Amino acid sequence: MGNGGARPVGPRCIALVGPYLSGKTTLLEAILARTGTINRQGKVSEGNTVGDASPEARSHSMSVELNVATIDYHGEHYTFIDCPGSIEFMQEQLAALPAVDAAVVVCEPDDKKVPALQLILKQLDELGIPQILFLNKVDKTETRVRDILDILQPASEKPLVLRQIPIWENSIVTGFVDLALDRAFVYREHAESEVIDLPDGLLDRKGEARYSMLEHLADYDDELMEALLEDIEPPQDQVFDDLAQELAQGQICPVLLGSAENGNGIRRLLKAIRHEVPTVAATAERLGVDSGENVAQILKTYHTAHGGKLSLARVLSGEITDGTILHGSEGQDERVSGVFTLLGQEPSKANKAVAGDTVALGRMESIHTGETLSSIKGDVTQVAPLQSLSPVYGLAVAAQERKDEVKLTGAINKIIEEDPSIAMDHSQETNEMVLWGQGEMHLRVALERLQGKYGIAASTRRRKIPYQETIRKSVSQRGRHKKQSGGHGQFGDVVVEIKPLPRGSGFDFSQSITGGVVPKQYIPAVENGIKEFLAEGPLGFPVVDLAAKLVDGSYHTVDSSEQAFKTAGRIAMSEGLPNCAPVLLEPVLSISFYVPSEATARINAIISGRRGQILGFDARPGWKGWDVVNAHLPESEVQDIIVEVRSASAGVGTFTYQFDHLSELTGKLAEQVLSANKAEAA
Repeated sequence: MGNGGARPVGPRCIALVGPYLSGKTTLLEAILARTGTINRQGKVSEGNTVGDASPEARSHSMSVELNVATIDYHGEHYTFIDCPGSIEFMQEQLAALPAVDAAVVVCEPDDKKVPALQLILKQLDELGIPQILFLNKVDKTETRVRDILDILQPASEKPLVLRQIPIWENSIVTGFVDLALDRAFVYREHAESEVIDLPDGLLDRKGEARYSMLEHLADYDDELMEALLEDIEPPQDQVFDDLAQELAQGQICPVLLGSAENGNGIRRLLKAIRHEVPTVAATAERLGVDSGENVAQILKTYHTAHGGKLSLARVLSGEITDGTILHGSEGQDERVSGVFTLLGQEPSKANKAVAGDTVALGRMESIHTGETLSSIKGDVTQVAPLQSLSPVYGLAVAAQERKDEVKLTGAINKIIEEDPSIAMDHSQETNEMVLWGQGEMHLRVALERLQGKYGIAASTRRRKIPYQETIRKSVSQRGRHKKQSGGHGQFGDVVVEIKPLPRGSGFDFSQSITGGVVPKQYIPAVENGIKEFLAEGPLGFPVVDLAAKLVDGSYHTVDSSEQAFKTAGRIAMSEGLPNCAPVLLEPVLSISFYVPSEATARINAIISGRRGQILGFDARPGWKGWDVVNAHLPESEVQDIIVEVRSASAGVGTFTYQFDHLSELTGKLAEQVLSANKAEAA
């Protein structure tokens, strides 16, 4: 199949992915301008692009959610999904990627971006997504393209196959040589590139680069290999067939060049997409979709100010119209209320969506991001279940005004529905609402959205750490409650032995009452009184790891009651525990950091500087050039550690954690915790 060959096509869906600031939104804008979808190419710096149109994106000059635009190119529909490059907003692309036909990986000629590039390519490989690398800003580097490829190759598990080489004139890139077409082109402003004669001095470089490309293709084509060995020029159709086939099968990653800002290389990229990217039929097959039904995958959820809820969907099979009934993952039924194509934040009504289309479906109230919908009721096969990223950064959050307290939870739930990597929990231990996310900027944007979209101003602060306390000495303590106030009085008298238990034992209550000195019916009340006091010990925190044994006591036949003995039990603890050498306990987490190997030493230093204990590190399984560093860290030291981790690891490091144990905290740090707790309680 040559570059003009015909084949069955349908609407395609292409993800634009790449490291932060690589130029994805600018590339989308250039594509829209070059296809006549918009009249003039905007600039991110001027805040006038189709993508990044939300107030939060404009404010920070960065993508904070998916940008979607559908275009018409040579009579065919293409939807481009521009994914945020910051790791803090990576959930957006995780949800969208499984159902796209291919990804254009936008990258700069910058070795500092290699770890971020590797992270993205790894995701694509795991999902089996064909990928084309668009080397952007090629006009702003003095490094030779072949050297750039050597720098970037370690990020990819498959060969990066150069499709073009630049033509330089007076230190300016004026055009390119297409190695597959074996032709030279010069860039034209606002017009298609023009074929020119190969410039003097480029013949050898072109021959070398073209042969290298053909060699890569021949690794998977014996016929082509034979032709090369015999020094026979292969037919152009065979070259394009191999490019398309090896791209689809994930054997190569073709590399094209250009400058999104200047609109250079855009049409050549579009032609490669048109002729070489697989169709929705291949994507449906990859996902195991039955072509005999209407099937759609939900890529993103939007809550709009006027149109209500919109669900961005890729139609993988069949046809969807206004009124179509679709069934979700839990058997729920939803009737589609409007089918829309998107151009940034602007929806346009569509009559229907056929296999391959990427559209927004109106008012699918019970449907969530990541769900597969089907027209056949029953157990709907979920072809790409959503994987939500584990949170790494949390803030305590509260409404600034009392009138917003009830609305706050509902609004945050809508934000979570739009971005499932945000989570909220109400901590029973610290009695505060904690908003969790992927980093400082991630939560800042969520809070800006909360105010801008839902009119709710929220205050935030560092979340409280669930400190506890325990004892280091044993005592025997009498607790006596006697009150006379006319009529029946109150009388309860107990002797309790209090002793420490090994860490992690919790609380143990027992009794050795003889002779009925404390009647049996009052013993549970004593236990309840003890437990009640343990909720806040002498240091101001819950008490753990101790045993209380009821050994003696006395009662009054008239004045004793359950309440009196409950109070006596509480008094025994309140008077006894301060004499048991109470000590503060802090929670310690078991934590695993995932970072490029060159950052491992810096991560070790961060752990040591935060009172951590390094348990060891090893190569990260399946990740070339990455390590896993395992450690124990006090939870208080993990609050904002992600900021340092990202700074030390070219922006790509992350971690997972779980509670491991409680550890004694003494000295100045303990005094600071107790002082802060006392001040807050005052």
